[in-house]
Formats: sequence, C-alpha cells, structure tokens
Amino acid sequence: MDIAGLDGFLDDNDFTGVVLVKDGNRTVYEAARGLASRRWDIPNTLDTRFDTASITKLFTSVAVLQQVGKGNLDLETSIHHYVDLEGTTIGTDVTLLHLLTHTSGIADDADEEAGESYEDLFIETPNYSLIETKDYLPQFVHKPPLAKAGVDCRYCNVGYILAGLALEKVTGTTYRQYVFDEVFTKAGMTESGFYDRREAAPRVAEGWDTDASGTWFQNIYSYPPIGSPDGGAQVTAADLARFLAAVRGGELLDAEYTEEFFVPQVEHDEETMYGFGLEFDMNEDGTVRSYYKDGVNVGASGIVRHYLDEGLDIVVLSNNEDAAWPVVRELDERLGG
Repeated sequence: MDIAGLDGFLDDNDFTGVVLVKDGNRTVYEAARGLASRRWDIPNTLDTRFDTASITKLFTSVAVLQQVGKGNLDLETSIHHYVDLEGTTIGTDVTLLHLLTHTSGIADDADEEAGESYEDLFIETPNYSLIETKDYLPQFVHKPPLAKAGVDCRYCNVGYILAGLALEKVTGTTYRQYVFDEVFTKAGMTESGFYDRREAAPRVAEGWDTDASGTWFQNIYSYPPIGSPDGGAQVTAADLARFLAAVRGGELLDAEYTEEFFVPQVEHDEETMYGFGLEFDMNEDGTVRSYYKDGVNVGASGIVRHYLDEGLDIVVLSNNEDAAWPVVRELDERLGG
C-alpha cells in the first residue's frame, strides 16, 4: 500500500483520532491526531480508547455465536424462547439469525433512515436511565414491525439489544461482563472495555462535534452513558485489529462458526452483503473484496476493515462524527476502491 502523503492528508483534513494499517503482525502505518479532550487540551495517542459505536456489534455477534457453538443458543429458535416479549409487537417468527443479520423486520428505536434522531429519544426519557440491556426494551418493543421476519434486509440496532438479552439469559451474566471475560480477555484486548462517560476513566476519548453555529459540544446527552450490545464499547485501534486477528485465528469461535463469521449471509444491496455483524464489500464477480464494520454516533466514527487480496487490516477511530470518513475513503481509493 502506498502510504506516501498520508500524514499530510490527515493534517489537511483536521483529522482527530487514530489510524492503523497492519499487514499481518507488521504495522504498515500508524498515526494519532487531534484532541482526546477539548476541555483539558489532552491529545489523542496511539493508546487512546475510542467509542466504537456500532462496531461493538461484532463483539455481540461473536459472544452469541460462542453460545450457539456450545449449544446454549440456537440461531433458528424464536427470540421469545430466550426473552420475555409477551404483549409486544415482536413476532414469534423472529430468530437470532434474523436479529444478527438485520432481517428481523422489527422497528428500530430510532429509524434513522426515516429521519428520526437518537437524541430525540432522550427528550422525555433521560439517557442516563438506559444502563442495563433490558432498559432499552420500552424504546421499541411496542412499535409496529416494518416487515415480516426474513423478508427484507434493513439495518436495525435494537436487534442486537434482543440478541444481548438472549446472551444474558443463557449465561446468567451481564452483557458487558460476558464480553469483557469471553471476548476482550480471550482476544488479548487488554486496553478495551465499557467505560461510563460520567466517570473519569483513563485514556478514554471524549466525543465532540460542532453545532450549526460552529460551537463545539460534548456528546454526553446524545445517547446512553455506557455501552450496550448495539454500540458503545471503547477500544484502542491496536485492540480492534487484534480482535479481528483473533477471530480469524480461531481464538474466539469454534471451527464451524469461525468459518461462518466470514461468510456473507444476506444481500443488503447490489454491492453489499451482511453477515453476523460484518458487512461485505463485493466484487462484480461475486467474490468478497473486503469485510468490515463501521460505526457512527454523535462524537464517534470509525471502521475496522480487512482487504482480502492485499491482506491488510485497517482501523480508523475518531472522537468526532464526521472525521473518520474522508480518511476511510482515501485509504479505500489507495487500495483500488
């Protein structure tokens, strides 16, 4: 990969965050820019922990598939078998397979495709009241479904909330503790966790964006203060690359589900297929060009991506909603995108 000029590109685009490019165990490029805290003028560094937003869904998916491999969860079984959803609009035909592949047809808590905002959810419901996984249920379980299960492929955050509740049911462990023990620890992700933004956790980047007037604001009221099965884990770029390598190396899943994790499951559109959390960028001949997961929230954006032909892993993490995307596009273009 041609890395000439990347430093200048980051500077020219006022990038805030971390970029990491790896070829196997060899680091091809790494850089940190911008401020982890605008309030205290603390710079981002290579070991800063960033909010991964929806990239967290990869950790949830692996956790669920671990329990599927052990026979404690079944992808084809109704979610009602694991979660008490009596009296809700969640259909009994919705399975874990549907939830993990965004084919459940259930309505999201905030339908961003329809112009709804997550911040609007917290006008009447305080964001700090959503701490445990079950706290999210009232936000969506009585909304009418958008389609029958298995018919349409439409991205749905709360499908992963239900998957996380199923995980808690069969393990008797809270979602965050299970992921810390069985995913982060086993993958050697020693710098990763779920940190409450109301507390003073070390090396955790604060999320900052600008409003319409150009004034900087922190994202403390934009979504819940601590991560959940659909988003919000804080990791370093190195740990995120380590996670992908650990899954590929069979360190987190059995042989069957290690293979299945990297296989496209459903078509999202002409160029993209969805798997168990991962998304797949497809070539015209039907082969996979890259697999990835990105995430975006107010004060957070990023991606972890693997290019098959080049054998490269790319991680871009930012504590700004918009900052990651010019870098992601630039890297992709340099790799023929």
